[in-house]
Amino acid sequence: MKCIDQVPDSELKGKRVLLRSDFNVPIGKDGEVADRFRLEQGWKTVQYLRDRSAKVIIISHIGREPSESLEPVARELKKFGSVVFVADIVGAAARGAAEAMREGELLLLENLRRDPRETENDPSFAQELASLGELYVDDAFAAVHRAHASIVGVAKILPAYAGLLVCDEIREIDAARAPEHPSLAILGGAKFETKAPLIKLLLEKYDHLFITGALSNDVFKARGLSVGRSLISKELPDETTLSNPRFLAPIDVTAEDASGHAKVKKPEEILDNERLVDVGPDTVAMLAPHIAQAKFILWNGPTGIYEQGYIHYTQQIGELIAGSRAKIVIGGGDTIAAIEAAGVPKEKLGFLSTGGGAMLEYLLKGTLPGIEVLK
Repeated sequence: MKCIDQVPDSELKGKRVLLRSDFNVPIGKDGEVADRFRLEQGWKTVQYLRDRSAKVIIISHIGREPSESLEPVARELKKFGSVVFVADIVGAAARGAAEAMREGELLLLENLRRDPRETENDPSFAQELASLGELYVDDAFAAVHRAHASIVGVAKILPAYAGLLVCDEIREIDAARAPEHPSLAILGGAKFETKAPLIKLLLEKYDHLFITGALSNDVFKARGLSVGRSLISKELPDETTLSNPRFLAPIDVTAEDASGHAKVKKPEEILDNERLVDVGPDTVAMLAPHIAQAKFILWNGPTGIYEQGYIHYTQQIGELIAGSRAKIVIGGGDTIAAIEAAGVPKEKLGFLSTGGGAMLEYLLKGTLPGIEVLK
């Protein structure tokens, strides 16, 4: 895989560079960008190309519905630099705007997923996208696990390179696949059946693996405890996993009753009308020495239901990790947002990955479709 900073500046000057960024950011109720993190991380490659007088054509997707627009992203990007937004992808407006570009200019096109051929990895759509540029740069790490036209198809047509962000992500996550010891991995989220292979791998590579979030509900259920109204996966951890001496689970939890009142309890005290919404203070205290001793910490997934305001213990763990001497890799938008809400400076948190699912899949497989095609 060749990074764009390995290409001589003379080969970028005046060239139309099709840059696949990941500007899939949350849009608030006011119609404006609610979290700039991915924009800030992705802008480094945009600026790198602009500074070398390339004509930068930025493509991205946004949201879950094809109808969603990148126009709010364009408004936010104008705070970084001069960006022209065209509400088209491969039509006459997009082609005309690309052909009219001057050196150092930036063009942002509309949501790629408005064209269903994008997610189908349709060769005709890849060809139409490729015709806009002379070089292709993939800087969308959070989407490289998708075999889509803008990720895989275009890279087979144009000279293709990894962006600065993708190169950073691969370097840091490669380090997380072979951590320095002692090491600690913290894994949250849901759907044990999809994470079982990764859990097995992390138990092999890390000195301790702490399972949290909805995954810990599965642990309690597998141990024969009541989890009340809590979310449960289709598959539960087996005894080999539960009895592994490296395996850690919460020792106290925050339980919410039907009226919305929350209380810290032991896992064996959960009632049928309650649901687990976070860990408790004893769990944070249990993790503290592991965090203090670790030379490498991997973290993906908050401890509680972040969307409903249960972020207190995620924040406490974030503060402990920020105060450690470990090399740190953190992924997952909710994890990063919860830590930021605690006021923990980003510079104390090591490497913050823009990928959630892509990060976990790369940890497991060591490659992804969008990475493989760049080799």
